[in-house]
Amino acid sequence: MNGKHPFIETLRTREHRRDDYWHRRDPIADDRSLWRAQTFRQLVHLLPGQTILEVGCGQGRLTRQLLRMTRGENPITALSFDSAAARPDVDSKMVEFVTADEFPASLKGRRFDFVVGMDLLDHGNCAWLMQNIYELLNDGGQVVLYESNPWNPVLKLRQVLGRLLRQRDDRRLLSRPELYELLSEVGFLRTFAVYSDFVYAPLAPSRTLAWFFRNLSVLLENAPLVRTLAGGILLHAQRPPRQPVRPRVSLFRRERLRGAVSVVIPCRNEEMNVGPLVRGLKDHFGEYLHEIIPVDDSSTDNTRAVLQEMAAQDPIVRPVFRSPPNGVGRALLDGYRAATGKYVLSMDCDFQHLLPEVRDLFDAAAEGYDVVVGSRFSRHSVLLNYPFQKIVANRGFHLLAQLVLVRRFRDLTNNLKLMRREVIEKMQLLQPGFAVNAETGLLPLLMGCSMKEVPISWINRTPDMGISSFKLATVGGGYWRVLYQLWLKRHFNAGPYRTLPVMGKWTMTWRDAGVPAAEPSDEAALLAP
Repeated sequence: MNGKHPFIETLRTREHRRDDYWHRRDPIADDRSLWRAQTFRQLVHLLPGQTILEVGCGQGRLTRQLLRMTRGENPITALSFDSAAARPDVDSKMVEFVTADEFPASLKGRRFDFVVGMDLLDHGNCAWLMQNIYELLNDGGQVVLYESNPWNPVLKLRQVLGRLLRQRDDRRLLSRPELYELLSEVGFLRTFAVYSDFVYAPLAPSRTLAWFFRNLSVLLENAPLVRTLAGGILLHAQRPPRQPVRPRVSLFRRERLRGAVSVVIPCRNEEMNVGPLVRGLKDHFGEYLHEIIPVDDSSTDNTRAVLQEMAAQDPIVRPVFRSPPNGVGRALLDGYRAATGKYVLSMDCDFQHLLPEVRDLFDAAAEGYDVVVGSRFSRHSVLLNYPFQKIVANRGFHLLAQLVLVRRFRDLTNNLKLMRREVIEKMQLLQPGFAVNAETGLLPLLMGCSMKEVPISWINRTPDMGISSFKLATVGGGYWRVLYQLWLKRHFNAGPYRTLPVMGKWTMTWRDAGVPAAEPSDEAALLAP
């Protein structure tokens, strides 16, 4: 790597043009940077202390949002390819700025856990830049780049019109096969490019329409054919080893929740997942834990033996072993009955990858909310490898649920919920299957509980995680039964939920702009590491 390499001039030009475009023509540039910072945080499941290199920081829009999203817990090195550029106005000891003249001299011998950047790649510099990024990553380190979508028909049309009007676009964007082939040759693993961001002109020429399209993006980015109209792509790659050992970092910050949380985990044929999940819970949230209750729902694999071994090694693991009939609803209900903590956290076995995001649920509970739900469909959630038909069904169900209950919410049917045990004890859970997730999300609304949704990422199961038993065609009927019965309760005080108690005045809150909760200002701040 040589600081005077000619490719640096190309990167400097790309950096300038991006910042100039954002300044002159993008009214939501700061919001866009916030979305990307939030996506990065959730995609890599960031832990405190892990290091970040931002490549091509320019005027520091993304730098500021990265600092905000990481709560100032992660060292950020921001690199600009313009040696004459003024340093961005970011006042934090966690941010270090370097320029192209210092690259790579000032980074020699250094390695980073993550590299992030925007609008950097073209045919001329891609191989050189990605090789350098590879060398700057720790083993298992990940790179996330936000690039213009080279397969967007609108972009192709603009390029044609630009040539006719002699408005040249010097960018030489790579095709998907070219990207994958290049990254493979460099040595990266887990490479993928997904469509991202429908908030661009002419689709979203005003700020009002920008927010509309941002909400719609979750659907459009996963829709066949239509997704090619996305304005950008998110490119991800990882340096081997493919599955690095996650650092054992405590995420405990809320002293008032010490030893207060029972974790209920329904398990059916989860021998591959339950061990890593329990270890991750203890590593990151051990001080919060009162007990971990894996509920073996009559598994036919080795899940029972795995749970017995973990229980013998650690008394905090207190499994429940069920006999048929099976069902997620039955398993959750048995787990809830066994829970003795002040709060109960329910989660699925394949949630081990998003454990760092669970800290947002604890933050909200410490703020006083009765129920906190991890939302897959907030403006700042990340969905990868998620079936399009499930997205459509989910959004349709929630739209009808909002009309039936005359309430506003985004995503209450995900089995990642943190609730006061008093709420669980007073709920009437009737569904034996997956529709219990609709009950645990919607019944607290009718009970008048204070609720908060926080954004989470959602990456559908990969082959090494086993096969989910969720089948849309077979479980859909239960969700509609719940909705009908809630309608009877809401409007006629009839049906099986008619005796549901009211605990207080209903409130519903979304985390503002997906921003992590502030660190505590009470005694927890003094005790937090």
